[in-house]
Amino acid sequence: MLRKFYYLFLLLAILFFGTFFLFPVWQILQGGMTDGSGKPNLFYLAEVFRNPLYRDGLVNSFLIAGGTTLSSLILALPLAWLGDRYDFWGKKLWSGMLLLPMILAPFVGALGMQCIFGRFGAFNELLVHLGILAPGNEPDWFAGGFAAVVVLEALHLFPILYLNLTAAFANVDPALLEAAEDYGCTGFQRFRKVTLPLIRPGLFAGCTLVFIWSFTELGTPLMFNYERVTAVQIFLGISEMGNNPMPYALVVVMMTAAILAYLLAKCWFGRDNYAMSGKAGRAVPPVHLAGWRNALAGGFFAVIALIGVLPHLGVLGLATGRGWYRTVLPVQGTLEHVAAALGHNLTVPSIINSLRYSGLALIVAMVIGLFIAWAVVRGKHPGTWLLDALAMLPLAVPGLVVAFGYLAMTQRGHFFHFLNPIENPVCLLVISYAIRRVPYVVRSAVAGLQQTSVSFEEAAASLGAKPPTIFRRITMPLIAANLLAGAILTFSFSMLEVSDSLLLAQKAAYYPITKAIYDLSSFLGEGSAIAAALGLWTMLFLGASFLMAAVLLGKKLGAIFRG
Repeated sequence: MLRKFYYLFLLLAILFFGTFFLFPVWQILQGGMTDGSGKPNLFYLAEVFRNPLYRDGLVNSFLIAGGTTLSSLILALPLAWLGDRYDFWGKKLWSGMLLLPMILAPFVGALGMQCIFGRFGAFNELLVHLGILAPGNEPDWFAGGFAAVVVLEALHLFPILYLNLTAAFANVDPALLEAAEDYGCTGFQRFRKVTLPLIRPGLFAGCTLVFIWSFTELGTPLMFNYERVTAVQIFLGISEMGNNPMPYALVVVMMTAAILAYLLAKCWFGRDNYAMSGKAGRAVPPVHLAGWRNALAGGFFAVIALIGVLPHLGVLGLATGRGWYRTVLPVQGTLEHVAAALGHNLTVPSIINSLRYSGLALIVAMVIGLFIAWAVVRGKHPGTWLLDALAMLPLAVPGLVVAFGYLAMTQRGHFFHFLNPIENPVCLLVISYAIRRVPYVVRSAVAGLQQTSVSFEEAAASLGAKPPTIFRRITMPLIAANLLAGAILTFSFSMLEVSDSLLLAQKAAYYPITKAIYDLSSFLGEGSAIAAALGLWTMLFLGASFLMAAVLLGKKLGAIFRG
């Protein structure tokens, strides 16, 4: 019976991904692999590597992804380790603030950072007032260069690693650490030889998501006018020349490069998995720090948390001031923009739409992602490698490509014309959000399952429990922290999805919140301030989702992801 259920779900999953991912992507990719007559031709693929402009784009994309992943790891690893082992002043507050970067759309965050670090922004004005800079010699710290993109992406994405590593540290059985200490393995040596191998699944999950996400990111480099990256070259090529085959060839190369990077990382990080017989079976209270150690740990958390919310502060200042030009602080605080954001005919419906789309997408992604994760880790049936590959492929494809594929396959005369987003984009928006966030659920659930010994499930089965009961009463509670991490990531990034929203939602009645913010930001006059104000409301709704998760678990916000 279980085998029949597996094959039925396997068929449905393959049909779902084939219809709503592979087929629309193929609609776009075939333009880069055929000539004008429709015959196969690899000329344009070769041109990607011959043309220095496109080569530079690929190199820059890899450098941005590598820099973002390394920066995120440098921030997240010590934070997760400190938070798991020690108790110090402000820990709950700072831990909650570390999640805030995920509740602000990246392109809105870029707008806020430009207000702070632009040539005539607050930081330069402060340096001028202090006499450090001379008026007229102010640098533009975020002038659209490589460093600006890496910094903003790292600030936006390091919570992904933090969430995965926090759950991974919480799952480490303290008995193993005590055993290592009894044999004289202490300090950094114990961390390197015992702790690090045990948290490797969570480390791999977080690094994979950050690397591929930043490799295919469109919004941040586009906002900073950093155009020599592959994702932006695809966007500009499709936007400017509908018949230009080069963007489609770039998509093929980008997908291949992302998949190869994932496989190489899996061989490195994921070649050995260490399952523990006990999943932190007994609670070990964190060590309370005192004196200078307490101040140092709390100060480290506080500094990273405050740096992480700099984009939020910039958006807050832009939304609540009448002006912010050549001043340290916004001029004349006002709530007019905040009120106007809710009074505009685009805003309230867009908030409701985004909550509806993201909620439905979360349900779809959780059902599909949880099955795939179980099949990959626990399943002993053929086809699991195909499921794992299908689950990760959406990370390698920019959202704008999938969206263009949906537009192509729903044109008049095609089989899927009844889903035409020009008429009603709800179905395709929910599906696109879900498909692009399934990897978050899969990687989080896989990390939890790999760290949980199968002996618990086998013991329940030996006592006569049926597979559905075992899954519901044994497996699900053991990986609850990982599932919650994946669920929050899925919901948050669905609310912040840009590419799919901009292309598929073409009628104002169906605008999600990011499309409304984008439209408002292009308005003359106070458009940017109202867009920033709507970004504040977005943060409020997403922050409420974190609090709801904390209430459901009966824990404080800063301890959501502890085992």
